[in-house]
Amino acid sequence: MKRTLNCNGKLFVLEEPIVMGILNTTPDSFFDGGKFSTENEILSQAEKMIVDGAAIIDIGGQSTRPKAELIPVDEELKRVIPVIELIHKKFPEQLISIDTFYSEVAVKAVEAGASIINDVSAGSIDEKMFSVAGKLHVPYILMHMQGDPETMQQNPDYKNVVKEVKEFFKQKIPMLRDARVNDIIMDVGFGFGKNTEHNYSLLKHLSDFNIFELPLLVGFSRKSMINRVLKTKPEDALNGTTVLNTIALMNGASILRVHDVKDAMQAIILFKQYHAAD
Repeated sequence: MKRTLNCNGKLFVLEEPIVMGILNTTPDSFFDGGKFSTENEILSQAEKMIVDGAAIIDIGGQSTRPKAELIPVDEELKRVIPVIELIHKKFPEQLISIDTFYSEVAVKAVEAGASIINDVSAGSIDEKMFSVAGKLHVPYILMHMQGDPETMQQNPDYKNVVKEVKEFFKQKIPMLRDARVNDIIMDVGFGFGKNTEHNYSLLKHLSDFNIFELPLLVGFSRKSMINRVLKTKPEDALNGTTVLNTIALMNGASILRVHDVKDAMQAIILFKQYHAAD
């Protein structure tokens, strides 16, 4: 389905699956924490992702791994704003998303060159986020999470995870519409307040979420839902990531959020070739 996103005045046509590359500026992210700290390292990684085919670069300054402690707004601003400015200046046509649950960070990030808000808390940590997203006129990524990053994996509990996540979207989407957020992207939140069984149940029923007729983002990249099944570590989980990305594409995913852009793009190219075959 062809969709048009208004990214801070720049129209982006989403008519086939795309890749969002992850660029963390945190010292403690579960996979790439601390890897990109100098200007050269940041620009080199951004350029690599762009060359490999990333339509969006997602910049985050706060780790959302399980048991991660929240950092304050001021610290997050110090981590992400210079990076956004740096990448936006060097690659002005590149779409940048800000991975934050603070409305103040979202405002400053958009001013610095970001044009998408990726909020893992769905407005639950900062109650101003929905109204701010509406005023900024940028797409908003609405993700489901049970609890918060500090508590989400302590004891995730659902009677029916697919039904409950659907109900979450049924409640939140009208709230975003009321806040005048025109472009919404959905993320069921793999690994956020879900155990292995919950994650695979959501994946198996991912196509059910197409009823909302919104772009669907998935984020499996090197996560524990892969490692627990395969008995691997994050650094060995690329193949598992590609398998799950392919399953998601077959079930309607529009955006793959990954650490490894080239490999995700190859999955999309093969998926498109399969789709085009007689």
